[in-house]
This record gives sequence, C-alpha cells and structure tokens, in this order.
Amino acid sequence: MLTLVVLAAGLSSRYGALKQLDAMGPGGEALMDYAVYDARRAGFDKVVFVIRPNLETHFRERIEQLREWIPSEYAFQRLDDIPPGATACSSRIKPWGTGHAVLSVRHLIDSPFAVVNADDFYGQSSYSSLVAYFEAGAPAPAPSVPTFAFVGFELGSTLSTQGGVSRGVCECADDFLLATIAEVTNLRHDGEQIIGSYSNGTVGHFTGAEIVSTNMWGFTPAIFDLLQSRFTEFLGAKASDENAEFLIPDAVNDMVATGEARVKILPAHESFFGVTHPGDKTSVRQEIRELTESGHYPSRLFTD
Repeated sequence: MLTLVVLAAGLSSRYGALKQLDAMGPGGEALMDYAVYDARRAGFDKVVFVIRPNLETHFRERIEQLREWIPSEYAFQRLDDIPPGATACSSRIKPWGTGHAVLSVRHLIDSPFAVVNADDFYGQSSYSSLVAYFEAGAPAPAPSVPTFAFVGFELGSTLSTQGGVSRGVCECADDFLLATIAEVTNLRHDGEQIIGSYSNGTVGHFTGAEIVSTNMWGFTPAIFDLLQSRFTEFLGAKASDENAEFLIPDAVNDMVATGEARVKILPAHESFFGVTHPGDKTSVRQEIRELTESGHYPSRLFTD
C-alpha cells in the first residue's frame, strides 16, 4: 500500500485566496488534482489530504468525487494536537508547519507514503521515481536507521517571477545521499544571482544549480516517532511564538546530523511550478494548458 499525503492546510497568506482549490486546469482542476492523477497513474493506492478543520466544507465534495477514482480521506491539522503537558500560544492562528502536518496522519498510515504540497506541480515521473524507490526497498546500514527520500529539483527551475519563495537548499554526500538541508526563504533573482535568507538572518547567494527540496518526500512510518520527539523539543523552545513553524527540512536535517536517518535524493526529470503569489496563476494555467494540448493530460481529469 502506497499512500499520497497532500498538505493542504496552509493559510495562503501571500496568495490571498484558497489556492489549494483554485482552478488551474481546463476542467476547473486544482493543482492538487494533478498530483492525485499523476500519483494514481504511477502506482499509488490511496490519498490523504491534510486540511484545517475550517476547510472541511470546502474539501468534502472534492474528496467525495475523488473516491470514485482512488480511495481518499482527510486528516485535520489541529492547533491543539500537541504532546501531553505541552502548552501553546492561545492567540495562535497559523498551523504548526509542514512537520506537524505530517504528524497529523500518524494514526492513518502504517506503510510507505509520499508527501507533497497541494499547490505545487511535480510531474508524473517524479511520482514514478518515488514508486520505484519504494518498490526497490530502501537500503539502510542497519535496521534501526531508516532511509527516506525526496525528489530534488534544481533551484533555478523552481523560482517565481512574482516574488520570493521558500525552498530546502541541500548539500549532497556520496551516492546522492543528503548531507545537509536548510530552509531558505524569500529566494528570488537579484541580477545574475539568486539570493535568499536563512533562518538566522544570513543572506545566501546561489547559482541556481543547487538541489532543493520542494516538499516532495518519501517516508516510512518510522518518520512519525522521529518527528514527534522533535516537535516536543520545538514546543519547548517556541510554543509562545505564534509565527514559529515546525518544518520538515529542519527536522530532517537534524535526523541526518544525529545519524537517526538517511535520506536519498532522487533527481527530478520534469519541470516544477506552483502558486505562491497571485501573479503565478497566469503562468501556471499556461503550463497546464500546454501539457493538456500536448496530450500529457486529458481536458478533464478522472474521466477514465
């Protein structure tokens, strides 16, 4: 059983609308519909959407329709889903972040699964790469050291012309194993180079050839305990900060640094695009239109 987990609980603060369901395809499809379509064709058996409780009415009908094509359900990312004894800022509105979103499905999944953003397009071959990785079996130096994976894109191919974006910028070790990954925000072109900000405020300068994570991960259930312990530590340090986020790249970087996990980088072979800013919609719709006209997708998904 291979499950696709679609992270769809974000606030879309920069986009100004519910971009998870915004129509991008000729039949009114959202980008997450293309994720489900590509994943099912690649060999995934089930999809779980992670949403906020107040989005249930928006998602219920869409998920009911998808169930005719692939088993589908949703899990809530709740602000009160924190470890016993932990406290949190009472004024917090923002979800706890992508690492916590993955923890939201811990009671629903007991086999390998992929994680993607609802508002990004990764291409079918990216899903096929994850299926091939899972089917081959993830090698590990010892049974106690799980090996995870992610599909890595070149930084320059993941930027927006409309403003800055966030990516997990990676350094690779031998055999395409992850050495380090750091969340870098506000990545954008600055003349002939690319700049962005690390969490400590340092400005990074990049060529565009760097491998980055765009949150297309391949995990096993071993990730849940590893995330839970780090989320507990996160709350101990930042529970009173209503804007702090527990992010997958930060957690995974720590797992690799402590030797508790290894991460295989699977090179991407397709273009990546997504919607971060309102102005991205025009270019994304054009990308989808061209893929449809070239025969990569039917004019209406889920009709076969």
